[in-house]
Amino acid sequence: MTKLQSAFEKFDDYNQKDPNLFQWQGESYPREYFLAVRLYDWVKKIEPGASEELLLASRSQHIGRWEIPREEYPEGRTAYLKWRSELALYHAQKSGQLLQEAGYDEETIARVQQIILKKRIKLDSEVQTMENALCLVFLQYQYEEFHPKHPEEKVINILKKSLLKMDAHGHQFALAMSFSENGLYYIQQALALL
Repeated sequence: MTKLQSAFEKFDDYNQKDPNLFQWQGESYPREYFLAVRLYDWVKKIEPGASEELLLASRSQHIGRWEIPREEYPEGRTAYLKWRSELALYHAQKSGQLLQEAGYDEETIARVQQIILKKRIKLDSEVQTMENALCLVFLQYQYEEFHPKHPEEKVINILKKSLLKMDAHGHQFALAMSFSENGLYYIQQALALL
């Protein structure tokens, strides 16, 4: 088994412990395991020549996310941002630990963590690929369930923020997807605000 395969196995085993289930096409999966594999798939689709570090980051971007639930933080934007920040650091630390167990050196681990923490987005092409892939996973697997549960203004605002984080390459993939009538309408409204 290669180091890459060993690391993927460790990440997948860890994410399969997620008690939260994700429903997709009539099947149930541990949520973070399902989303990690889909993120990895999108990274490979966007960047067929992705580096080993980017592939490793994609498979561990949200590793163990269920262990720091949003409910443990107060309501409001400040608390939400604090949760996201602490979560990102946790993912980077957990990923680093498992990469070390898989035999990776400190330099590789540091690069994977840099991508996970999304340092220098818009300047670092690998971080940008990760951001594109994260937004595409949301659009493909979570958006159609998400938008009917929230007010139009909130949905459009979230879409606008997501689309702004993406680049033109990511937008091409997003616009090639199929959406419901309402789903497409919200995306068009968000695009008009860019």
